[in-house]
Parts: sequence; C-alpha cells; structure tokens
Amino acid sequence: MRSKNSSFFSIKSNIIFSLVLVAVISFSLGTRFDEIKAKVLHQSSKQNSSLPSELDYSSVSELYQILKSKFDGELSEEKLLDGLKHGLAEASGDPYTVFLNQDEAKEFSNELNGEFTGIGAELGKRNDQIVIIAPLDGYPAQKADLRPNDAIIGINGEATVGMSIEEAVSKIRGEKGTDVTLNIQRAGNRFDVTITRDVIVVPSVRHEIISGKIGYLRITRFAEDTTSLASKAVSDMKSQGINSVILDLRNNGGGYLEGAVDIAGLWLNNKVVVEQRQGDKVTDTLKSGNSAPLEGVNTVVLINEGSASASEIVAGALQDYGAAKLVGVTSFGKGSVQSLESLSNGGKLKVTIARWFTPNGRNIDDEGIKPDTEVKLEEKDYEADRDPQKDKAIEMLGTSN
Repeated sequence: MRSKNSSFFSIKSNIIFSLVLVAVISFSLGTRFDEIKAKVLHQSSKQNSSLPSELDYSSVSELYQILKSKFDGELSEEKLLDGLKHGLAEASGDPYTVFLNQDEAKEFSNELNGEFTGIGAELGKRNDQIVIIAPLDGYPAQKADLRPNDAIIGINGEATVGMSIEEAVSKIRGEKGTDVTLNIQRAGNRFDVTITRDVIVVPSVRHEIISGKIGYLRITRFAEDTTSLASKAVSDMKSQGINSVILDLRNNGGGYLEGAVDIAGLWLNNKVVVEQRQGDKVTDTLKSGNSAPLEGVNTVVLINEGSASASEIVAGALQDYGAAKLVGVTSFGKGSVQSLESLSNGGKLKVTIARWFTPNGRNIDDEGIKPDTEVKLEEKDYEADRDPQKDKAIEMLGTSN
C-alpha cells in the first residue's frame, strides 16, 4: 500500500470520495459532511472542453445593478457572491458538486473526523428528496427512532422541497440542548418528531468477542484514525483466538477512501480494491497492502440502506474476491469521486471528478451493493430490539466453523 506520508493520503491533497450526506453533502447531521478522500486526478474533463475559457458575466452585472437600485431591503455583498458560487455549482445538476463558504468548509473538516453538534444523522438526497442515510449509534436521531431512507419533508414547519442538503443541515443544526422538529415520511406515513440537539463525538471503531470465537468489528465511518483503531482491534481479537469475523458496516455513510482501502486490506493481500474512472478511462487503480491479518478467515459483512460510499467500496471488494459473504439489504448506492478544491477566499468547491468501480467493474450508483443473503429488519424487530441480520451472520459463521 502507498505510504501514508504520500500526497495520496495527505489531508492536504483535498480530494474526497463523496458519500452523500450527510453526503451529500452529506453533512452528518449532526450532521456530518460525509465524503471520501481520494487521489487527485490531474486530467481535465473533456466533456467540457467546448465551454469558453471565461464566462460572460454582463447579464449577471445587469441583474446586480437592478437589485442594487430597486430591491426594498438590505443586501450583503458577501451573501450575493456566495449565492453566485452556490448557483454555479448547483447548475452542474450533480447533487455532490457543491460550493462551501469558509464556515461550511470548516464544519466539513470537523465533521469528517467525528465531532460536531446536531442530532447525529447522515443526510443524502434521493429523487430530489432529502433523506436519512444513517442515524449514528447512540445519538439523538437514533434515540428518536429515525431510520435509513426516512424522508425529511419539513424542518421546524418549513417544507424541504427544493432545499439543498447544505440548507437542510444549517436548519437542523443548532446549540446543544435546543430542539428541532422534523416532519418525516416513512412508508406512506407522515409524522413529526422533535429532537434535542447534542454534541456528537463518534469513535469510528469498536469491537468485541461474541458467541465464543466470533470477532465483531463495527466501523461507523472511515475517519483519519479508523485504520489504526481497526488494526488494533483485529490484533486484540486474534490474540483471543477468534476463528471468524463479523464486519458491521450498517449505517456507515463513508469517509476517507484511504480508510476503505486499508480496511479491505485486512482481508485482501496485494489486491485491487477500487478503480477510478473518468468517462471510460481508468485514471487510477488502488490496491491493498501486503499484510492481510484476516486473509482466509471466515467473514460476514453486514450492510443496509445506510451503508454508502466507502462502505460500499469495502463490501464490494470483499464480495468480488469471495473474501466475505454479505448479509442484510441493498446498500445506498453512491459511486462518484469528489475533489475538494480550495478557493482564494477560504471557501471550497467540492466537485465530482470521477466514478469508482469495484474490482469486477461494478459501479453501484443508484443501485447499491446487493447482499448474498437478504435479511430485512422489520418494524417488529425495531420494537423488540432484535437484530436478525446480526443473528443470521452468527448462524452462518457458526455453521462454517
């Protein structure tokens, strides 16, 4: 694997593999901006080579002069300029290409590493509707029984139709101890839920030994510390004599691509984990390292609708190589790469620059990764605090050992 001191893994390389939300920003509601770090692509987009080198802003200046002279209210130069930048990015028609002003860019950095204030949920956009990708374990959104694919119809009485993820996040955010009311649509039913905001600090990895010799590894996101934490967890579990592993990627909305490649490398020895393509051209191939402490260990990966982006890279690679069986339901379906470009005023542009593919050439945009064994969580399971997906994984591993 490449050195972690290389530009590929350096935070300064400013490339992200976006999840969504929460994504999409993803701002994980707590909301954090979920994006995945990827390698900088130096190729220019040939699809846009016919555009002029500079835009003609004469009509924009004309509109500005009319606003300045006619508008009955106070205008802010900073907000007007930010509005232009937001509009340019939005005009791409890609929900993952967004402009971030200075404050948003700072929040993005903090959230990606697991510390933020909010309700603790990752947001995405599907069919122009803001949805919950994943509630984070143990935080207000989960305690309020929000679930993956819940649609947010309103925030504090304001409809979310036409609202960007950034706008939704800004309205859901707030000081610790204050409330936000969301209007939720789930399976044709609509209801309000009021949630008290809190400080969200999420460790990315936890582990335990279950059912005797089965190691359970839960990864909630792919942060800067995920590789080291997971490696320590695997070492600890192996010292206790595990003979199989459950990798739980449910409700993991993504994170740094570095982490995804490293985690896949716990099972895969010097294997291609993911390809990046721009159009039909392969622009980069990312491989695991030469140390795979779990190579050959019977493994089940748990996925659900909240497993997105980096999670799908890991699940897809392990599935392609037959290194693990997947249990649960089809994942979210996020397969594009974003570059985070710094602007002179402190803002940033997150722009889609490529698509990623599994080792067998699958791009899962909108379709997701399908499990080998489908196991759904029903309403009765939530109410009874049962986990049939995890139970199925234990059953499969118990049978195989």
